[in-house]
Amino acid sequence: MNSEKVVRQFNKIKKIVSKTPEALKMRLAAEGWGAEWKILIITIMSARSLDETTIKVGNKLFEKFDSVKKLSEASVKDVEEIMRPVNFYKNKSRSVVSCCKVLFEKYSSKVPRDFDKLLELSGVGRKTANIFLSEIGEDAIGVDTHVFYVSNKLGWSKGGKPEKVEEDLKEFFPKKMWRELNPTIVRFGKTHRSKKEKDRILEEIKKI
Repeated sequence: MNSEKVVRQFNKIKKIVSKTPEALKMRLAAEGWGAEWKILIITIMSARSLDETTIKVGNKLFEKFDSVKKLSEASVKDVEEIMRPVNFYKNKSRSVVSCCKVLFEKYSSKVPRDFDKLLELSGVGRKTANIFLSEIGEDAIGVDTHVFYVSNKLGWSKGGKPEKVEEDLKEFFPKKMWRELNPTIVRFGKTHRSKKEKDRILEEIKKI
């Protein structure tokens, strides 16, 4: 497997997405919030939850707590009531309040753009940090279940862990493409929900 082939295969996925109306209309959880702190908080909330659900809950959360300061001062119970529809809402509620406390007290309500500093925040793991950074225009690859699956299926990576997949993808793709990988592959995965159909398409792409 070489970089040129991998890029060609990815461009085929991108072409499929560009011709899928549902994918083009789709809003992913981290998109469309404007404020960087909202992007980070919504990405923490989105783990193992449907984007559609996360966006609805995010709108309610940010309507009630419209600043880092207000969310940092919120009671976890109040946040739980709003976040109940998302998976693991109790843990996420604690993480969101704790994260905002640090953002307010240590960073004057601004989100750090340093990867290692992001990882120090409650609820922020490698995937969350990378998705946040890519959404605000930095070169980063968020490896979620969709990216992990496609990367292994097409032979871009044999990694058994997201960290290894991320490392392999960075070897194959030029930096200018890193930001595209997650949103493109997620849209592909979400619009081809049938494993059988998805695998059929990926088998065809393998031949490119």
